Amino acid sequence: MILSLKCKSVRMLLAGLPLVAAWPGGGQPAMEQLDEAVLIGSRTLQRELPASGVYLGGDDLQRSLSLDINRVLRLVPGVSLREEDGMGLLPNISIRGVTTERSKSVLLMEDGIPSAPAPYSAPSAYYSPDIARMSGLEVLKGSSQIRYGPSTTGGVINHLSTPVPDAMSTRVKLSYGSNREIVGHVHHGGTRELESGARLGYLVEGHVHRTGGFKRIESTRAYTGDSETGFIRSEPMVKLFWELPGEKEHRFDVKYGHTDLDADETYLGLSQEDFDLDPHRRYAASRLDNLGTANHRASIRHSMRPTGRIRLATTGYLQHFARNWAKLHQLGDPGLSLAEALLDTTPGGGLDVLKGLAPGTLRVRNNNREYRIHGVRTVATLDFETGRARHRWETGLRYHFDEVDRFQWNEDYRQDENGAFVEHDIGTMGAAGDRLQQSRALAFHTRDEIRLARWTFVPGVRMEWVDQRYEQDMRRHDGGGSPASGDGNLDILAGGASLACRITDRWNTFLGVHRGFALPGPRSSIRSGLEEETSLAFELGSRHSLSEHGLHAEAILFHTRFDNLIVGGNLGGGGSPETENVGRIDSTGLELALEYDPGRARDWAVRTPARLVLTLTDASLVGDATNTDPESLFEGGKDGSEVPYIPDYTLSVRLGLEYGRTSTHILMSHVPATFTSASNSTEPIRVDGTPDARIGKTDSHFVTDLILRHRLRDRTVLFGGVRNLFDREYVASRHPHGPRPGAPRLFHAGLETTF
Repeated sequence: MILSLKCKSVRMLLAGLPLVAAWPGGGQPAMEQLDEAVLIGSRTLQRELPASGVYLGGDDLQRSLSLDINRVLRLVPGVSLREEDGMGLLPNISIRGVTTERSKSVLLMEDGIPSAPAPYSAPSAYYSPDIARMSGLEVLKGSSQIRYGPSTTGGVINHLSTPVPDAMSTRVKLSYGSNREIVGHVHHGGTRELESGARLGYLVEGHVHRTGGFKRIESTRAYTGDSETGFIRSEPMVKLFWELPGEKEHRFDVKYGHTDLDADETYLGLSQEDFDLDPHRRYAASRLDNLGTANHRASIRHSMRPTGRIRLATTGYLQHFARNWAKLHQLGDPGLSLAEALLDTTPGGGLDVLKGLAPGTLRVRNNNREYRIHGVRTVATLDFETGRARHRWETGLRYHFDEVDRFQWNEDYRQDENGAFVEHDIGTMGAAGDRLQQSRALAFHTRDEIRLARWTFVPGVRMEWVDQRYEQDMRRHDGGGSPASGDGNLDILAGGASLACRITDRWNTFLGVHRGFALPGPRSSIRSGLEEETSLAFELGSRHSLSEHGLHAEAILFHTRFDNLIVGGNLGGGGSPETENVGRIDSTGLELALEYDPGRARDWAVRTPARLVLTLTDASLVGDATNTDPESLFEGGKDGSEVPYIPDYTLSVRLGLEYGRTSTHILMSHVPATFTSASNSTEPIRVDGTPDARIGKTDSHFVTDLILRHRLRDRTVLFGGVRNLFDREYVASRHPHGPRPGAPRLFHAGLETTF
C-alpha cells in the first residue's frame, strides 16, 4: 500500500540525510512570503532568492505580447522553446537543456496547483493555462524545486491568475486583430468587511480568444479550400475567499475554472519546397483535423495561524480534462507515415495524395482521452530561532491521484484523383489504443530556511512513493483485442541545498546543488521496465541591484547532468512509438539578465526601461543514445550530439520609451538554427536510410514585436501591437510532421477600462 513506509524507502531516506547539506532544496522566497498560491511573489523577493528564479508581474506582461506564452518566456533566461502552432496554443518548453516534448519535463502550475492533465500518468501538457488571462508568471530553475513535483529535473512554471481585488471594481479589455482575432477579458469583484469583522471577497471572470488562423487550406478540383485554421478558447472562472476575525487568521479560498477549446490544428507540416514558396499554406488532406478539449478544475484551500510562529495550509484540488484530437495519422493501410509522404514526390505518390491531386486513403486517428486528477496537500511552517539564527522550517505532505483513459479509433477516407472523398470507414471504436493508466502518489518534503547575519542556507529533501496501474483491454469498450494489465511502484528520493550570501545591501551571491527526478508513466514503467530519469544540477549565481537607478544585473552559471533521460516517440506523430530511456545528457551554460533605465537614473522626463536576456547552452549526449525507436527525437544520437531544439544561445532585448500617458516597447529576439533530431543530420533521412521530413534543422531567426499603450484617462487605456513586425519567415519546427512556420506579421488593437 502507498501509505506504508517500505523498508527500501527508509534506507533511501537514511542514506540521503548526509547529502542534505550538499544537494539543493530550495531557494524559496524571503521569510515574509507565505501565500501557497505563489512561488516567488514579487520582483523584490526574486532578488532575495538564494537560488535562481524569475518573477514577471502585470507590468512585464503588458510590455510583452502576452497573448503567446512563447513571447513572454523569451524574457526568462535559461528557457528554450519549440514553437508549434505559432500562437502559443501548445507550448513546448525546456529549462536548461531538458527535452522540449510537450513541456512534460517542466512542472506547469496555476496558483500553486499542478495544471498538466495527468502529471504522473501522462505528463505531456496538452493543456496549458492561457497566459492572456494571467496577472503574473513565475519560473523556478535549478535548486529551487524541493517543494514541488513530480518532475524536479526541468523546473517549475507557475501561472498567477487574476486576484480578487481589494475594492469593488470591474475591468473590461477588448481587442481586435489580423485574421479576425478577437480577445475579450472581463472580470468583476471586490472585498467587503462584514459586521462580524470577517472579510468576504469574490471574483467573476470571463476570457475568450478567437482567431481565424494565419494559414489557409489549399483547394483541389473537388474542394474549395478553407481559411478557417484558427481556434476559439473560452474560459470562465469564479473565486471566493472568506477570512474570519481573530488571532488564528482562518482563511478559506475557493476557485472554479473551466476551459473549452475548439482548434482546427494539425500535425501535418509541408515539404521543404512548398514551405519555401509559401510557409502559411496547408494541404487539403489536413482539412479534417480538429482538436476539441474541455477542462474543469476546482480547488479549496484553508490556511490558519494557530500561533504566531506556526502556519498551516491545506489545499484540495481536482481536475477533469477531456480531449479528442482528430488528425491525419498516415496514408493507406498498413500506412505510409506523413513524414515519409512529404518526401514522396513521385507522380501520384504520397505528396500528391496529401495535396488532393491523386487517389489514396487518408487515415484519421481520433486521439480521444480523458484525464482525471484529485489530491490534497498540507504544508506546515514553523518560525523559530536558535541562537542568532532565524529558521523557517517547512514540512509538507501531498496525496495525489491521476489517470488517463485512452479510447481511440481510426477513420479511413478514400479520396479520388480530384481530392473528393468517395468512401468513409468509421472504424472500430477503441481499436487504436484503448488503455488506462493510473498513479497514486504520496509525496513528502521538508526544508529549513536558515538565516544568520548575511548568510542564508536552505537544505531540503523530497520523497515520493508512487503506486502505478496499467491496463490495456480493448474489450472494456467492446473494441475487441486481448487484455494486458499490471501493477508497479516507485520509491524516489531527491534533495539538495542552496547557500546564499548578501555581500552588500546591493550585491548577493548563491550556490546550489540539487538532485532531481522525473517519473516514467505506468505503461512505460510496468510494461517496458523504464527507469526514472534523474538529474544532478549545480548553479552559481550573483545579483547586483541599484533600485534607485533602475539597474539590476544577474549572472548564473549552471551545469546539469541528466541520467536515463525519458523521451517519447515523436510526440505522438505516427507508427508505434515507445517511450524510452535515452541515456545521459550534460547541459552547461550561462544565464545573463540586465535591466537598466537611463531615464530614471538621470531623472529625465522620459523613462527608457531596457531589459537584456542572454542564455548560452551546451546540451549534448554523453555516449550514444540507447533508444532505438525511429519515431524518437533521439534516434541515431551519438556521443557529443546536440540535444534537439536546444539552441547554443538565445538573445532577447526589450527597449521601452515611456512619456506621460504614452509608452512604446520593442521586443527583439534572436534564436539560432537548431538540429531537430539527435542524429544531427542536415538531410531529411533517418539512420536506416528512410526519408523523414522531421529530420534537419530549424531556421535561425530574428523576430521583432512592437507594443503601444496610451492612457486616455486614469482608468482607460488604448493599446495595440504588431507581432513579427518585419514579417520574417522561418522554419520554427519540423515536428510533429514536417516544416512548420512561426506566425507572420499580425496586428491587433484594443481598449481596456476599469470602473
